[in-house]
Amino acid sequence: MEEQLLVILRQAEEKIAAAKAFHELNDLKSLFIGKKSELNDFMKKLGTLSPEERPAFGKKINDVKAAIEKVLEEAEARIKEEQYILALKSSQFDFTMPGRQIPIGSLHPLTMIQQQIEDIFISMGFQVAEGYDVEDDFHNFDALNTPKDHPSRNLADTFYIEKDVLLRTHTSTVQIRVMEKYKPPIKIIAPGRCYRNDKFDLTHSPVFHQVEGLVVDEDISFRDLSNTMDVFIKKMFGPDIKSRFRPHFFPFTEPSAEMDITCFSCAGKGCPTCKNSGWIEIAGAGMVDPNVFDIIGIDSERYTGFAFGFGIDRITMLKYRVPDIRMLFENYVNNG
Repeated sequence: MEEQLLVILRQAEEKIAAAKAFHELNDLKSLFIGKKSELNDFMKKLGTLSPEERPAFGKKINDVKAAIEKVLEEAEARIKEEQYILALKSSQFDFTMPGRQIPIGSLHPLTMIQQQIEDIFISMGFQVAEGYDVEDDFHNFDALNTPKDHPSRNLADTFYIEKDVLLRTHTSTVQIRVMEKYKPPIKIIAPGRCYRNDKFDLTHSPVFHQVEGLVVDEDISFRDLSNTMDVFIKKMFGPDIKSRFRPHFFPFTEPSAEMDITCFSCAGKGCPTCKNSGWIEIAGAGMVDPNVFDIIGIDSERYTGFAFGFGIDRITMLKYRVPDIRMLFENYVNNG
């Protein structure tokens, strides 16, 4: 029986030494010292021995059990260390590996159109000027020859922050600040956000984007305005697009006009896009009113100038066939 105990111990040591995982150790523990193990069967045989033999043989059984338990503890510590080292190796950063590729996004359509507009005018000698979204009443209305009783000054049309402080309704405020700071000749465009108290619908937004232009110099004529805008239209929409001017009224220009271009959906034949007129309104323009020059302190007897304004949102919608302006402000991203 003693030899059998030694055989059990050697088998336990060999199998435990070969174990690679904790679940294997649990199985071996059950096999060698569990309730159904051979070692436990030996304990049951103690009753068949004489009272004199029992203490010595019981001690040998306990010694083998203790030896197996010790081997199990050592094996558990060994496996724990091995798994720790394996985890360290798997988590190490390999600086020789290439980095993860970050998907490249794209510019917003409004940004792309604004950049294209800026590139066209810069190619014609214009400079890009920027101003403040929050403006005062003087630069937004008074300096632009807007009467005190003009409807655009009402709360129904303009967002006032406090008395005489408001969110600009156009980027013409930049034109005024440039003329205050610099002497002619002046040749600038002013892109940026504008704000008006409009309901959010298919074609209107309380926040929208404009680019306005200003040229001030000696002997500037309406012909210069017409040629400049015609060049822009052809570069933006194509060489076959035609343009026309219609008389209009703006407080800060005289004479004033609105500019139409031939509908590129129907080539001027008439369709739902152009309301069957063959033309699409694209911009407002005119010669700078001498009163504006007088308010700013520019000699209106010596200098003349023209100004114009395009809606960046409207050009974007026309270029990319966007049916609803609200789509330009949504956060939906198409990853397809």
